[in-house]
Amino acid sequence: MAVKAPEDAYTAEPFVPERGGLAALRKAAADCRGCPLHRAATQTVFGEGDAHARVMLVGEQPGDQEDRQGKPFVGPAGKLLDRALADAGIDPGDAYVTNAVKHFKFSQVEPRKRRIHKAPTLREMTACGPWLAAELAVVEPELIVILGATAGKALLGSGFRVTQVRGTVLEEEIHGRRERLVPTVHPSSVLRSDDRESAYQGLVSDLQVAARVLA
Repeated sequence: MAVKAPEDAYTAEPFVPERGGLAALRKAAADCRGCPLHRAATQTVFGEGDAHARVMLVGEQPGDQEDRQGKPFVGPAGKLLDRALADAGIDPGDAYVTNAVKHFKFSQVEPRKRRIHKAPTLREMTACGPWLAAELAVVEPELIVILGATAGKALLGSGFRVTQVRGTVLEEEIHGRRERLVPTVHPSSVLRSDDRESAYQGLVSDLQVAARVLA
């Protein structure tokens, strides 16, 4: 009988260390084989920021630039997010930023062609959930800002609709902890918008709700 590869189990649980801070988690995540996404990605992209941050920002997954550099939110969407946070009254340097999924999922028609982002499945998000649970346990943020529909589904289930709850304050149990959350759109959706200025102001408005919670 063939031995199943660890990624066939679709859970990161065996790779998450039982103790240690963010540095220990980041080191362990670099070797995660909890789902098949690690095979095509350049590297694991773990969360970054203040280990005692009052606010944690959770996006969907790393993009092309994040996959190459190994850091979250370093591409165009990340730069726009930093500007929106500052405009809303939240210092980007005081936040912890991460993604629901730690490996870049993409399609590529042929080698050396542009890698096109693909949304992770619920199974892939669930597989990566233990990493997000570990980050929450270490950082213990006062508030989670959900960036986009995929991150919302990862945290709140498949029924989540960002358009219905964006800019509101939710209280839910997440990975065994009672959390306050403010959902908004992913900054990449602002970049894709036909009316970018209006979409940007909507993002800032949602983040101002988060700023008031933290005030």
